[in-house]
Amino acid sequence: MSSHHIVRDDQEPALIIANGEACSIELLNQLLEWSPLVVVLDSAIERVLELGIKVDVLIGDFDRNFDYNYYKDLQYPIEIIKVDEQETYDIDKAINYLIDRKIPAANIVWATGKRMDHTLTNITNMVQYRDRIKLVMLDDYSKIFVLNKSFTKWYPAKTILSLIPVGTVSGINSTNLVYELNNDTLTLGFRTGSSNEVLNDGLVEINYKEGNLLLIESND
Repeated sequence: MSSHHIVRDDQEPALIIANGEACSIELLNQLLEWSPLVVVLDSAIERVLELGIKVDVLIGDFDRNFDYNYYKDLQYPIEIIKVDEQETYDIDKAINYLIDRKIPAANIVWATGKRMDHTLTNITNMVQYRDRIKLVMLDDYSKIFVLNKSFTKWYPAKTILSLIPVGTVSGINSTNLVYELNNDTLTLGFRTGSSNEVLNDGLVEINYKEGNLLLIESND
């Protein structure tokens, strides 16, 4: 397992490791190779250490018996941050830590699977950070991120793309999808844009007027 830190440019995305279902070693190594900063939630630290990963920041409420000196010695140098408030999830504590450090972007792994309530919360909560940090959540099957009001990206034909509104999203238009949207409205729980596909090799364009829209790129 890579210990990371091949690059140390804070313009590269940091990596947050949560405590959901583990991703493949291949994906984790790819992300570690380019991550200047690895932030781990306290609930996941033992699983992470078993993989031989060098941790930069350990964060959480540490609501269990916790030996600070043990981890300081084992992972020196490491920053250990205890956040006592219980109004946010530990993953939000990690994101806010990066925002305070003015880190512009972060990849998030181990945030899906296992507990469905955690999965849904972790995914939908990304929208609240859209104007403060660029977040991408990844597992072995999907890449999830919040769309800007205007989005353009090249994709091969038949790539599965899902447009998931958080709340209601209006004025959605698209080009180069099998099921095009033309000034459409999507509402979570009533109508979503799940399991659409790229029509032809080339640029996909998506824009919308109001709301918060997630894009899920699927590779299953």
